[in-house]
Amino acid sequence: MKITFPHLGNVYFAAKALFDELGIEYVVPPLSNKEALEIGTLYSPEEICLPFKIMIGNYIKSIENGADTIIITGSCGPCRFGEYCELQMNILKKLNKNVDFIVMDVPSDIGIKEIFNRVGKISSNSSKSKKEKIKALVKALKIINMIDEIEADAHYIAGYEKNSGDSKRLLNKCKRDAINSKSADEMINILSEYKRKINFIEIDKERKPLKIAIIGEIYTIIEPFSNLYIEDKLMDYGVSSKRTLSPSWWVKNTALSPLKINSLDIKKASKRYLSLCIGGHARECVGEAVIAKNEGFDGAIQIFPMGCMPEIVSKAILPTVSKDLNIPIMSLIVDEMTGEAGYITRIEAFIDLLERRRKSVLFRS
Repeated sequence: MKITFPHLGNVYFAAKALFDELGIEYVVPPLSNKEALEIGTLYSPEEICLPFKIMIGNYIKSIENGADTIIITGSCGPCRFGEYCELQMNILKKLNKNVDFIVMDVPSDIGIKEIFNRVGKISSNSSKSKKEKIKALVKALKIINMIDEIEADAHYIAGYEKNSGDSKRLLNKCKRDAINSKSADEMINILSEYKRKINFIEIDKERKPLKIAIIGEIYTIIEPFSNLYIEDKLMDYGVSSKRTLSPSWWVKNTALSPLKINSLDIKKASKRYLSLCIGGHARECVGEAVIAKNEGFDGAIQIFPMGCMPEIVSKAILPTVSKDLNIPIMSLIVDEMTGEAGYITRIEAFIDLLERRRKSVLFRS
């Protein structure tokens, strides 16, 4: 067994550390790029969403490097993501790619016994003891939390830094050093060092940068290639940004969902506008927009793939949220045809709008 997986934000750091500790062979696919998208678009149904196409590209590049088993998270909810596995299996079968899929659904959907069976298919290839396997998992969870925290800090600090680009350079170097580590312990030590370093970035506490919340469909806001590296662009513009949804958030949310105590703040914030889960992360999108206003953010940018039904619903609700709470919200829809020039123009225009609004408020006061 040689395992691979699709890129989902920072998940590949934790996956690398976990498989290193377990002694299981794996292939980290090349970071999502134009080639992966072109491959995925070539073999995917035309009307399918962007994440599906990029994932197919991830798989094929990994299979070329010897991968024979694909791990993917699942969903039995009313989002088409729940059908990804079967569709992707059929596509790869037609391409004569002989691979197995292990789908990690939440226990409440498939049962505890079945989830243990699927985990067993992975861990049975490791010679480690049960105790060592648990330790490996704990280390992987620690790593995903650490890298997500460092990334979130860098994105927010970017608006306050005295030397433009410091936080971005530190974040990029952190990721390079972490992925080149030889063990989970080494990666944890590297991340701990960068977690310390980021606190020493020189900032101007008197500065009042624009603050923008990134909301929307989870894949397209955590996988940077799919959103044309919007968070990097905001860092370059000196904007502080915040994104609630992340791989570590997803782990925590999934673990707490059977007890119905997951994301209580988001549920409370969204209740007035969308009180039910309609699939995907539509409720989270609406709730995060409300929270962004309550936390003093200047605006929010919703990002989602073309055809994403849950996000289409939230997009229809967000203008009401924007009007009621007086917070500008821009929606960006991405697919393989998205042009970067027009995309950047819209982001820059939105930033200009926020700056004019702030100056207008200061002038009136």
